[in-house]
Amino acid sequence: MTGQDTIVHIGGYTAEMGGRADGIVAARRDPVSGALSVLGTVAVTRSPSFLVRHPSLPLLYAVNELSDEGELSAFRVAPDGDLDPVGVRPTGGAEPCHLAVAPDGRHLFVANYGGGSVAVFPLDAEGRPGERSDLVRHEGHGADPERQDRAHCHMVSPDPAGGPLLAVDLGTDSVYRYDLDAASGRLVPRAPRLRTPAGTGPRHLARHPDGRRCWLVGELDGTVTGYEVTADGTLHQRARVDASGRAGHVQPSEVAVGPDGRFLYVGNRGVGTVAVFALAGETPELVAEVDTGGEWPRHFALAGGYLYVADERADMIRIFRLDPAGGVPEPVGEPVPVGSPTCVRP
Repeated sequence: MTGQDTIVHIGGYTAEMGGRADGIVAARRDPVSGALSVLGTVAVTRSPSFLVRHPSLPLLYAVNELSDEGELSAFRVAPDGDLDPVGVRPTGGAEPCHLAVAPDGRHLFVANYGGGSVAVFPLDAEGRPGERSDLVRHEGHGADPERQDRAHCHMVSPDPAGGPLLAVDLGTDSVYRYDLDAASGRLVPRAPRLRTPAGTGPRHLARHPDGRRCWLVGELDGTVTGYEVTADGTLHQRARVDASGRAGHVQPSEVAVGPDGRFLYVGNRGVGTVAVFALAGETPELVAEVDTGGEWPRHFALAGGYLYVADERADMIRIFRLDPAGGVPEPVGEPVPVGSPTCVRP
């Protein structure tokens, strides 16, 4: 195991967005105990609310979620977790909140929440982002006059097998499909788009390792919807369940499938839980719901048999050991203090 394998980077909101972070924080992860040792802020950058790694190069990318013009920042990662800036690009829209790198490492996609758009950036052989090659704006609105007054793209999900890019839009209750023209770096829409039930407010989706299934969380109606994914990226609804069994206002955040494909994990803001669903049948079955110790689990990550939960409002990362048989998270150690964490990236 190399030094970089044990480094965790944590993004968060800085003062520009009402947060308490200074930029991107690095921590060292003990692969045996799961413990995190905070090393400090390794990049002072504005509201790096979501982070992603290059699939084959020591590069880390962040969206700078700003209310006017958002930015994409790229950093070279040193073995000790230190970050060296290698490029900044405007994303073409306000409040970029998610980004992803194509499986071949040649393009990067950004979801502009405020701008309701998807931006594409070519990456050179060193992983540096070039000039934006496309910007596709979504049009329309949803049923909720406050949260769905216009398009709000919340996630971009490239297909590991090379199928269409899925763009999840909270504002239009839609999942859009795009093919990437690799030569031009432009997105080609693939109709029709998936329309969720009115007022769902789709936020994030998680793909199963088998490539044939995915699950979508509704931020506005507190649901998890299961889909069959066909070879051309079409989604066919198969099941729909509540994201939480708790009473209260539930706002699902992150969703992920465990590495062995047996369990689905959903973070629930408002009630402060991570729900665990068994995926043996067509309908996800709630098998456990674990308190995170805060009310606003914004993001989490699975790594080496542990679950790391970033609670934005409680200013902490909470660590859980995953039971190998039942998949249920069990808290270990004390919460790790971090200002306004919104993304944890092992």
